[in-house]
Amino acid sequence: MVLDKFSFGIGDRFCHQGKAQLAALIKAKEQGIDITPVWNKSYREHTIIGTRPADTRIEADNAVAASGWGGPYFVDADHIGLKNVDEFIESSDFFTLDVADFIGKPADAVEVKAFVKKHNKYIGSLDIPGTDESFEISKEQAKAIADKYLLAVRQAGKIYRHITSAKGADNFITEVSMDETDQPQTPVEMFFILAAIADEGIDAATIAPKFTGRFNKGVDYVGDVNKFAREFEQDIAVINFAVKEFGLPSDLKLSVHSGSDKFSIYKPMREAIRKFDAGPVRNSAIGGRIQEGNVSNGAGLHIKTAGTTWLEELIGLAMAGGEGLDIAKEIYAKALARIDELCAPYATVIDIDRRKLPQPKEVARWDGERFASALRHNQACKQYNSSFRQLLHVGYKVPAEMGERYINALEKYEDVVAKNVTENIYQRHIKPIFMA
Repeated sequence: MVLDKFSFGIGDRFCHQGKAQLAALIKAKEQGIDITPVWNKSYREHTIIGTRPADTRIEADNAVAASGWGGPYFVDADHIGLKNVDEFIESSDFFTLDVADFIGKPADAVEVKAFVKKHNKYIGSLDIPGTDESFEISKEQAKAIADKYLLAVRQAGKIYRHITSAKGADNFITEVSMDETDQPQTPVEMFFILAAIADEGIDAATIAPKFTGRFNKGVDYVGDVNKFAREFEQDIAVINFAVKEFGLPSDLKLSVHSGSDKFSIYKPMREAIRKFDAGPVRNSAIGGRIQEGNVSNGAGLHIKTAGTTWLEELIGLAMAGGEGLDIAKEIYAKALARIDELCAPYATVIDIDRRKLPQPKEVARWDGERFASALRHNQACKQYNSSFRQLLHVGYKVPAEMGERYINALEKYEDVVAKNVTENIYQRHIKPIFMA
């Protein structure tokens, strides 16, 4: 399997918006932009909601069949490790290998020494085409990078080989996630991480590095956009160079996690993709398999959204009025009452100002448009409330506990909900990232 140049990870908490999500990608295709859909859902989300990986596969297959989608599509076992990967083996054909717990833990000293020795030719001055600087690399620096990341890559290799033994090497897509760490990787760190991935024989299609700034759930990027743009371009350049140096897959590209609503960095991402789009196609010799195709490596992008679709469901219910609005208000009131519990798992990726959260009595007086305006991510709207949005983003456990009552409301107001889901993905994400 080869992942196409552009791919879009679409999370769907309650497995009801597959057709609406796919409709956005169909609209993009009508404009000449081919984007591969990847339905992603993590073990944690399945556990909280009470769904199974098979439910995501069923949703994706049904949406594709109902929409007449003729292109490739995938189902992502999002952020999995050896402890839970087996639950996803049958249903998934895309695996995001999460090795965050192993970053920073020193690898075996003998392995570190062997790694540095193997890549000794890069010690000294290293020029990476596409960057505007020469990197001076010492043996001590290479050892420090191996100490920090080698064990994590080794763990990714174990997960990859476990999946391979069950599914076969050519039957799934692999992403290596390196974004759950304290600081962004430098170009030199990225280079040696990719060297380690090649050494492990991991046929990676995407890699998710850590970027500067805050990637909070469901709200815009917080940080230095120019610094992010520089890091993004450098990572593309490093990938291009590493593909040539280490024989990595030709379709290897960047993955941006928590891409939901990072509007301020969409333009620099689009510009960087276009800047590097003339990069040559290189073949992969990983695992003895040669890949040839029309993917221009380093010029592609996999962007992964999270709970944006669930928030659009809530907006749709509110705008539908009646029972839908009542449910939306009830979800907020219960989420506010349980704020500490709901926020705890996401403490590092949310910034909620509790002083700006309206009281349930105030929300009870809102009409559907007022509720939607507070929740919809439109920063030009005076009624938009990012704290309100972030709380509801992490509050999906509340509607999960409503069970059939919530699901029935989604089905009852499907037209209104679906319209919001489709327009959100197409207008706020696809157009600014992939179109002028």
